[in-house]
Amino acid sequence: MQRVFVLFPVALGAYEYLTDLPVQVGQFVSAPFGKKKALGVVWPQKSTEDYPEEKLKKIISVLPEPPLPEQTIHFVNWVAGYTLAPLGAVLKMALNAEMGKVSKKPLVFMPPNPDHTQIDFSPAQLKAVKAMQALKNFKVALLDGVTGSGKTEVYFEEMAHVLAQKKQVLVLLPEIILTTAWLKRFESRFGVTPALWHSALTPKQRRDTWEAVRNGSAQVLVGARSALFLPFLNLGLIVVDEEHDPSFKQEEGVLYQARDMAIVRAKLADCPIVLASATPSLETYTHAREGRYLHLKLPERYLGAQLPETRIVDMRKKEKGPVLFISKELKEALSDRLSRHEQSLLFLNRRGYAPLMLCRACGNRLQCPYCSAWLVEHKGSHNLQCHHCGYTMPTPKECPQCHEKDSLVACGPGVERIAEEVATLFPEARIAQITSDTLTHPQDFLALMQQIEQGDLDILIGTQVLAKGHHFPNLTLVGVIDADMGLAGGDLRAGERTFQLLQQVMGRAGRESKKGLALLQSYNPENLIINALSQNDRTAFLTEEMTTRKLLNMPPYGRLASIIVSGRNQLATWQTIQMLAKKAPLQKGIELLGPVVAPISKLRGKFRYRLLVKAPKEARLQNYLHFWLDGIKIPASVDMRIDIDPYSFF
Repeated sequence: MQRVFVLFPVALGAYEYLTDLPVQVGQFVSAPFGKKKALGVVWPQKSTEDYPEEKLKKIISVLPEPPLPEQTIHFVNWVAGYTLAPLGAVLKMALNAEMGKVSKKPLVFMPPNPDHTQIDFSPAQLKAVKAMQALKNFKVALLDGVTGSGKTEVYFEEMAHVLAQKKQVLVLLPEIILTTAWLKRFESRFGVTPALWHSALTPKQRRDTWEAVRNGSAQVLVGARSALFLPFLNLGLIVVDEEHDPSFKQEEGVLYQARDMAIVRAKLADCPIVLASATPSLETYTHAREGRYLHLKLPERYLGAQLPETRIVDMRKKEKGPVLFISKELKEALSDRLSRHEQSLLFLNRRGYAPLMLCRACGNRLQCPYCSAWLVEHKGSHNLQCHHCGYTMPTPKECPQCHEKDSLVACGPGVERIAEEVATLFPEARIAQITSDTLTHPQDFLALMQQIEQGDLDILIGTQVLAKGHHFPNLTLVGVIDADMGLAGGDLRAGERTFQLLQQVMGRAGRESKKGLALLQSYNPENLIINALSQNDRTAFLTEEMTTRKLLNMPPYGRLASIIVSGRNQLATWQTIQMLAKKAPLQKGIELLGPVVAPISKLRGKFRYRLLVKAPKEARLQNYLHFWLDGIKIPASVDMRIDIDPYSFF
């Protein structure tokens, strides 16, 4: 009998078992787990033989499955160690939930043809292609190109180079909705459809795709962040498209930044990784600027297309007539595009009709009963909705507090309200609202793209789903309804996110031969970010942002970890975080900020408090947190989450 450790896909560590079966690390086994039997993986952990052998349970059977690749095991260990997440919770992301099952008709993935289509590259593109093809082992390359510069075609060429060597390619996209347009371009270049990995797949599709990645028949895998954990047989290239996108940070379950973990994955595979963006994250830009990453630049749009002219509309100047959310200048620009049969895009990153319902009689603001957030009016569905927990209620006819009838008024605009205003101003225009509410499946977006390309729509009104990676040939006007919206609050990355998002959405205008125009409506036109956008001066913004971060020793020049405690008992939750703060060990250079009430102080019925740990860049933050938190007992009624490198501060 030998002692082995088995790791199960649950939020725990590995457990020791006895077996007389021939097993090796990575093999899938069935073993007793609690009162049931469960599937686990033999894990590389040495036995101390401290636990009495007679108390150990025995492995029941070994599954006739190839073992989990050694590279995947190393990656799971690394991610768990870095994020301080339970090892089993990370393993869960790497497994096929239906191990042992075999499809009667498995999915078949046709091999891409690297020579299917040849592209006529610009000199800058060709230079980037040659630089990437010279990479043989692990290296991070930033593909930094303005919107419409042809970044996708450049990394497609590198993919073709890797595929010709019979190696696998992983492409990470920030959102499922982006895959439809991207897939069309992939099929045009390689003649086939790649394997996909995202939450909308059926269990059978996930099982077949997982197996195809493991046996190598899926040569190109395109997916969301969890695709990183698939058991690749022979990984030769990773591409992270829109690497700056905040959705690469997972905020539930295991908290990790997929872009950073993709770099680790590439290092373990000893293969190149390409980070592509028109608006690189400050972390990535700093690494490239300091020479740690290969910096490949595409400073001009493809085939001579020009970047849009950008103008600020000062909303502080009062206009005659009724108060509208669309300024006179933007209205005239919309009218001009309609007369020329060109398309326009109005951007407001706020779903629904209005972000707040207010009683004129008593001043009551309608709030979610489970979150410290206002209920958003959705006029189309006649509901009020919480965008944090999903709570909905019918829009009331009277104030719930003072019972005054017809006293509730909508305050502020959402995309539905902008669409209503546009329909009033231009009753003949063909309008589409585009948000995560209207696009629930990639096929919805594919149908929308066809409408846009066929000229069946005049004015698009939407949120950030419109800002990323889309090519609208006849779209020549972008109007940003509220350019200041993302700048409020004390979020470390608020300015960076606002600049990236607005520069991306502005980049949708004039991507072909017709000149584009972007109008930014602002109540704070002197703001550095608004000015940098109007001048298309990314360097000015980045220089200021880097100077500020360096002065404050904030990322990328320092490190952060966030500790969030939450619970339904407010007093017990507050006492828990106070206790944690008092037990924090003193260490030179490490600073504890808080505890404080979280900006969203109540979420899904739980009260929330935060601590922020600030440390020098070279600090071993995980060691410090282990030393501090290991052994501290947290009440069962209170949850504690540790977020290494936090990206949101709600």
